[in-house]
Amino acid sequence: MDETARLLLWLALAGTAVTFAGSAAIWFMDEDRRIRRAFRNVLKLPADAVLIANGRGVGFNFARSLAAVAWDQGAWCLVYRIDELVGAELIVDGEVRARAYRGEGRRALERTTPGSGQVTLRFVFDDARYPDFEVTLWAPGDEAKRNAPSPAEAIQEANRWIARVEAILRRASPPRPTAPPTPAPPPQMVARPEPAPRSPPPETEAPPWDESPPPARTRSSAPRRGEPRTRDLFEDDEPDEAFS
Repeated sequence: MDETARLLLWLALAGTAVTFAGSAAIWFMDEDRRIRRAFRNVLKLPADAVLIANGRGVGFNFARSLAAVAWDQGAWCLVYRIDELVGAELIVDGEVRARAYRGEGRRALERTTPGSGQVTLRFVFDDARYPDFEVTLWAPGDEAKRNAPSPAEAIQEANRWIARVEAILRRASPPRPTAPPTPAPPPQMVARPEPAPRSPPPETEAPPWDESPPPARTRSSAPRRGEPRTRDLFEDDEPDEAFS
């Protein structure tokens, strides 16, 4: 009896351990948790905003300005810069019902009626190799899945992400440079003409009345050799011998 009770106890403990291990494996391998762990690994920080559906996901980390996309439940990831995000589109049955793109106004969702096809949210990136990434929020056959949203709920979730993408684009867009104020023109400086070099005053000729008279010629009283001697009739200092 003791051996039987001991065996049953061991069987119960083993069953409990197997159940616990299975539950832990299911919890650890959950699609949502796997993709979040992948985002934490590639972004180096937990993602601030995450969208996960049908084995794919997209996550944003605003502290590092990075975005990551994941395929195959996080087995493969790709990292973008947030400023490489160009826009997003809400596609229902191949028809774009809402969109938000950088540099243009958001096209709001007008019809919320679900179609017969799938609901897809398409992210567009400025990358030549992987320019876009699609997340299927609802596809035919998802109604049989556990905790699967309805088509109307998928459209509303995609519409919320269109508004979130618009906010991310506004946040990531660089501010427009403001034109510097036009400086006032400096006051015009009138150049003063340089004074002309002064020429020396012309030498004016002295008036004729200022000229000194030429020296008077003195008359020599001694007669020249061979010239007859003459006498001034008006000289009275010596009496003329002829009239004496």
